[in-house]
Amino acid sequence: MDIVRATSEYERWLGRLLTLSEADLALKHKHMKDDAFAFLRATFYRWVQLWDDHAGDVANATAVLAVGDLHVENFGTWRDGEGRLIWGVNDVDEAARLPWTFDLVRLATSARLAIAQAKLRLEPRDASAEILRGYRESCAAGGHAFVLAEHHHALRMMAAYRLHDPAEFWDKLTSLPALKRRPPATPRALLARALPKDADKPRYVHRVAGLGSLGRERYAAIALSAGALVAREVKALAPSAVDWARGRLKDKRVFGERLIERAVRCADPFSYQERGWIVRRLAPDCSRIALEAIPQERQELTLLHAMGWETANLHLGSAPPRVLLAEMKRRGDTWLDKAAEAVEGELMADWRTWRGRH
Repeated sequence: MDIVRATSEYERWLGRLLTLSEADLALKHKHMKDDAFAFLRATFYRWVQLWDDHAGDVANATAVLAVGDLHVENFGTWRDGEGRLIWGVNDVDEAARLPWTFDLVRLATSARLAIAQAKLRLEPRDASAEILRGYRESCAAGGHAFVLAEHHHALRMMAAYRLHDPAEFWDKLTSLPALKRRPPATPRALLARALPKDADKPRYVHRVAGLGSLGRERYAAIALSAGALVAREVKALAPSAVDWARGRLKDKRVFGERLIERAVRCADPFSYQERGWIVRRLAPDCSRIALEAIPQERQELTLLHAMGWETANLHLGSAPPRVLLAEMKRRGDTWLDKAAEAVEGELMADWRTWRGRH
């Protein structure tokens, strides 16, 4: 099955579960041509197929509750229940039970693609080594969350650079045209419940965001609370593409919330799943961080080390650290870079096929 057929069949399956936006799907297909990194982000369903066909011995690893759709731009910030700024994995829509190696190979492959586009400026082998080092050290320490207060100075500076102008965030959000029709009853009720009690007459908009979930219903509500803007968003929830790729077409289980609950993590109290939707707060300090949005003087090895550590934070909720450490020791220090290089070659071939057919 080539990438064009895989995309068609996956979207047909997803369309039986959710209401899809044809306009957003067309935009997604367009962005898939832009560059290989965008293609990776948009085609998790295909990644699973490539993994099953080409991972080989790398897949012979203990299964964990994994992120699945992990890449170097699936990290961001939020506020915990104490109001502290937290950094970590931003999106767990595609969470599934997978070998612990799965997330690391996808993360290292995305780093290789980011390096090829000069979004990161280091050698691919160094990127893989630092991701693996962070993962190993997190397992050895039992993990810890990234609270950007007293510690993690480099990450705090990167996050602060992106957060320096909240007016830009609100200008962009409020410039979106209001929906001609109100959202359906369920997402509208969820938005109303998620907004502060004093929020009056919310304005509903459609926000185009991300690539992997582009095409699903997504609604945002913007309102005034205590004289200032607030916003909430709901996005349709679906089973992981892992189920589609492995023929579990009737399996409607989702694992994202379970993954977050078990992880070494400071949770976002404004992010949760309810009635088939993902609810979250929209704010300048609560969003994904694109690599272009952080300063060029960033410490890239520090960033990749943190990404590896945070990946282990999530895995440690479903696997004993001694098991993960023992398996890493048996594999040595270079397996991750070799696996990422091999999968990158398959992905690039897919991307060229997509560009040639669209």
